[in-house]
Amino acid sequence: LWQIAYTELYFTDILWPDFTKENLFEAVYDFQNRERRFGKISDQLFS
Repeated sequence: LWQIAYTELYFTDILWPDFTKENLFEAVYDFQNRERRFGKISDQLFS
């Protein structure tokens, strides 16, 4: 677990053979919309 300390993980119920381009786009969209706080709380980010 030490090596994945700052890694962003995405879990889905779709198995690899059934994974489509749309599923990839969904994963990328999810990644783009994450709020990275770097140890802070949401209120501290914009103050």
